Amino acid sequence: MFSVAAVPFPVSDTTDEGSETVAKMDDGMIAPAVMAAIGSVALSLYYYYVRGEKQRGQFIGLWPPTILGLATYIKLDEIQKLLYERDG
Repeated sequence: MFSVAAVPFPVSDTTDEGSETVAKMDDGMIAPAVMAAIGSVALSLYYYYVRGEKQRGQFIGLWPPTILGLATYIKLDEIQKLLYERDG
């Protein structure tokens, strides 16, 4: 039923090489994205319950998955670039 797509870059069998690659990365993008997601949840709850603007609160409530998804994509792209550099 499910198929596994081909990985576009070579995958290492050892965890030491992967650990070195992850150690080179910083958490520069994830922390601000998490803070923005938490802030948008708070803003969503404010609009929904305090101001009574339910539709606006629901709209703002859709932002956190988008923010976190974009941050995850950027981080995975950074990992892929590091792997390409490491493996040549």
